[in-house]
Amino acid sequence: MTSPITGITTDSRNCEPGDLYIALLGDRSNGHHYLQDVDAMDASAALISERNSNQELNLYQIIVEDTRKTLGLIANKWRNIFNIPVIAITGSNGKTSTKELLYHVLKDKYNVHATEGNYNTSIGLPLSLFGINKNHDISIIEMGANQPGDIKYLCKIAEPTHGLITNISSSHLEGFQSIENIVETKGALFHYLENGISFINYADERVKSINNSGDKVTYGLNAGCDFPADIHHDDDGSILLTIDAQEIKTKSKNLSFVKNIIAVSAVAVTLDIEWELLQERILTFKPPKGRCKVLTYNSITIIDDTYNANLESCVAAIDYLMAFTGSGRKILVLGDMLELGVASTQQHQKLGSKCSEVNLDAVFTIGKETMSTQSVINGVPINLHYHNSDDLISSLKSQLKDNDKVLFKGSRGMKMEKIISGVFEA
Repeated sequence: MTSPITGITTDSRNCEPGDLYIALLGDRSNGHHYLQDVDAMDASAALISERNSNQELNLYQIIVEDTRKTLGLIANKWRNIFNIPVIAITGSNGKTSTKELLYHVLKDKYNVHATEGNYNTSIGLPLSLFGINKNHDISIIEMGANQPGDIKYLCKIAEPTHGLITNISSSHLEGFQSIENIVETKGALFHYLENGISFINYADERVKSINNSGDKVTYGLNAGCDFPADIHHDDDGSILLTIDAQEIKTKSKNLSFVKNIIAVSAVAVTLDIEWELLQERILTFKPPKGRCKVLTYNSITIIDDTYNANLESCVAAIDYLMAFTGSGRKILVLGDMLELGVASTQQHQKLGSKCSEVNLDAVFTIGKETMSTQSVINGVPINLHYHNSDDLISSLKSQLKDNDKVLFKGSRGMKMEKIISGVFEA
């Protein structure tokens, strides 16, 4: 090996001199095809699982059976260099928003490492752990799951000391086949924490049902928990919270976000954050892009909740839209909820029933699955379905009016943010 390893990457495009390049095998790409590229970039070494005699390389190569698993093992060794609390956050909805809010609350008192974006997979989480250094007091990591066993595997890599499950719903049902499998998979976080602390959402019966032998901190819109919360409203309609007898202003009408605040409050106070600092940080927090972020275009209010979608998050987003006051129509622009498997038609029809129950002025749907939503909607003056984004964008441009309030929602694969750009930026 000609030079010490100074970094780790799985992306040949981002390789820098001194990096260890890990060649991963994916469904659509093979990292071994880019060994010549990283050799030219002066990588220190490459971790590989395939020999290729056709490539003449000066690059030092380390051959292993499974590069993905080896990435996890290396990340685990790195994590164990640092004796700091590691807070793991998982759940069906709200993982990233909760992580970002917790980071925002803690960072004034502690030097905090946190997962960037949604680096929460068997590849992303290990790469995130490499960001921990000797100056950090706490790490916050996000854990995602697409199939049974994912969270258990990530726990072995990250070895969390604290864990929070935001909620459990039908997200990614296609990969799990049943809600029971989702509960079992997410519950692996609490099972791992037999010597740690689990933050338990008492308002979610599925989360509450998970067995845990470690220390517990309970929170939620319930009496009888460690951090009981009550909701009331300010004069402008924004939500006020009482958490463990402490009054918290939120400036938000979004109940889903407010539930994240309750969770973060329980974690933060347990970690010795004062209530006054907690209040200050909540009021200065700005949600990540695509997660109920409110924008304005002339007099039109845009609610960008395009990052992802399942039935529960769609219902919550519609409730948020309906909480807006003032003149102007309330409009839903909805893309498919993906990865629901055999439950897709039923879930989309349930969403159509929700649209019928509230006083929406218009619903614009796009995609294959939302045809089931559109077909059951009743009582909405404008109820239109589109098969391509160009037609939807053109229709919205011609039909939107001053003071309209428009919610954009859909699964990540639907790229609903491009609809927003097409309507308001083109």
